[in-house]
Amino acid sequence: MADPDYWEDAIHHISKRDDVLSKIIEQNLEPRLNPHGDVFRTLIKSIVGQQISIQAADATWDRMVGLLGEINPNEICKAGLMDLRGCGLSMRKAEYISGVSEMWMDGRLDIDWGGLEQVEIRDRLLSIRGVGPWTVDMVLIFSLGFTDVLPTGDVGLLRAVENNYAGGRRLSAEEVMVIAEPWRPYRTVATWYLWRTIDAEPVSY
Repeated sequence: MADPDYWEDAIHHISKRDDVLSKIIEQNLEPRLNPHGDVFRTLIKSIVGQQISIQAADATWDRMVGLLGEINPNEICKAGLMDLRGCGLSMRKAEYISGVSEMWMDGRLDIDWGGLEQVEIRDRLLSIRGVGPWTVDMVLIFSLGFTDVLPTGDVGLLRAVENNYAGGRRLSAEEVMVIAEPWRPYRTVATWYLWRTIDAEPVSY
């Protein structure tokens, strides 16, 4: 997909209101976020990545690709839980991923996500076993391209804000939200650039 059409407006808006982010953006203009529209992929990849390192998540994902060929609901449903566990997943994560795939196959989740409001998307996704607020935020950012998402449950974002705004001092989610207030309605873009201060190589869900 092309760069979100709001991106230049977002850069201008944030840079005018936040000198710290203005410098970060200037140093990290490319690459930009490209939402891909595949909610299923983001759900599965986010579940894989819950509470483990990026490197471990990537290794598990690669093994799943090797096992399944293509990561889609049908292939996951055909695979057994033990096959999924053999890719490095815990039993609980294997069950979550199988459950999401079954719900997709029977039509409960195979819907027009892009036609829903953010609140409804959150409500629907949070009702799924294994899906929490962080996973929902990843869907909103990487799949659907919502402009104003602040994933306060993301460790990378929290560390980036602490390092750049608090001298490394630990901050609560509430404190981060106060710092982020001037970034509205483009907190997704601010998050993207703050992530670059933690890892120059973008992670995609």
